[in-house]
Amino acid sequence: ENVTISQAVVVGSTLEPGCTVGPYTYIRPGCHLSEKVKVGGFCEIKNTTVGPGSKVPHLTYLGDTSIGSGVNIGAGTITCNYDGKDKHRTVIEDGAFIGSNCNLVAPIEIGAGAYVAAGSTITADVPPGALGVARNRQRNIPDWVERRSGKRSCQEEG
Repeated sequence: ENVTISQAVVVGSTLEPGCTVGPYTYIRPGCHLSEKVKVGGFCEIKNTTVGPGSKVPHLTYLGDTSIGSGVNIGAGTITCNYDGKDKHRTVIEDGAFIGSNCNLVAPIEIGAGAYVAAGSTITADVPPGALGVARNRQRNIPDWVERRSGKRSCQEEG
């Protein structure tokens, strides 16, 4: 009822009214998407609950995850739920914001209203209202390409 599924597969899961699922997405068994949840294209979701109004825009894998209400999951985010032997859960509480291209290594909890910086690999809990950042700072090395190969760009190869 009042659910939009665009060229996607949903198996053994519950979608409440107002949910939208984008193209080429696979909602695997054991999922529950609450009211007005948006799942974009090219996602895979397994054994996961998503709270009301939360968004999983695109290019994301969520396995064994519990997501609260009003959460934003950035593009390219992965919940790393399998350690080679056992599956573990990720918990993302209400109002959290996960930046693009993040890895959340379970078992882990992202607190209410917490943020995770884009490009981070998070291996420890992020407390409510905190910012989790787990990446190296960018460093630019001037003239590195020229010193390495004597060429400035691939267009100069001829």
